Amino acid sequence: MRAYRNHPYQRSLEDPPVLWRDGEIRLLDYGPGDGMPVLFVPSLINRAYILDLSERRSLLRWMARDTGLRPMLVDWGTPGERERGYDLTAYVTGPLETALTTARALADAPVPVVGYCMGGLLALALAARRPDDISGLALLATPWNFHTERVVQAEALARAVEAAGPLFDAHGELPVDIIQSMFTALDPFLVTRKFVKFAAMDPTSQAAEDFVALEDWLNDGIPLSAPVARECMGGWYGRNTPFTGDWKIAGAPVDPRRVETPSLVLVPQQDRIVPPASAAALAELLPDATQMSPRLGHIGMVAASRARKAVWEPLAGWLAGR
Repeated sequence: MRAYRNHPYQRSLEDPPVLWRDGEIRLLDYGPGDGMPVLFVPSLINRAYILDLSERRSLLRWMARDTGLRPMLVDWGTPGERERGYDLTAYVTGPLETALTTARALADAPVPVVGYCMGGLLALALAARRPDDISGLALLATPWNFHTERVVQAEALARAVEAAGPLFDAHGELPVDIIQSMFTALDPFLVTRKFVKFAAMDPTSQAAEDFVALEDWLNDGIPLSAPVARECMGGWYGRNTPFTGDWKIAGAPVDPRRVETPSLVLVPQQDRIVPPASAAALAELLPDATQMSPRLGHIGMVAASRARKAVWEPLAGWLAGR
């Protein structure tokens, strides 16, 4: 831990231009201006820059530079006073639809949408609402059946959220420290294993720098609005509402069987956060889905050294075909 804290690496990438801002939420434009817009939707739980982690580990900058695509990233920011009242319907029907409208107007045509982790569920809901504006839907490590593994832990997570009611009433959000402790409980010894491994690294190596970059991102968490925390952790994890058909946006069930948009579902084989069977269950329901299973983990699929060959290039090729 001391070696990590004393490491000199600091993220220095400047944000790309902002296309629009809605409260704390921004749409970032990675360019190039003549590229085909692609809308990227990250999770609400961690910061969006996992897709733009560092100079060597930036899916979005690589895509903008080497593929002719024009990635646009929804940056959810930290919930402000207004966002602390948002539920998932408010996020999808408000800023997320505005982001899609902006990207579509710049393309003057339907655009592909890429959702990562929890962002994949939001992208799926968006595709269900706006099928004529979306030319392709790529879902990266997106959970669907939350009870394929670790059901006891999932239900315990839901009970913990229920117990946090007084915190919600006082602050309107679920604090970062509680979120971190909940997910740490899924694999309690992961922290020990990864820091033991880091302690053996040459601190001047690229591997050590990459570790620090990723660990800094993991520790740069953001709180969840109280309505979202209840809906996700109580509903998704506790009652498995996406899989049972009980998860709704604006009163309508989110049913992947009705999403006929061509879809690419990436199910990383070594995912410890979203079990592969959970993500594969979504691919089975989408009418026009192609499934890929890279030998990477949940975060590694977008930020590891092998991600470019295993994920970035196949994803870019599929998007170009849309």
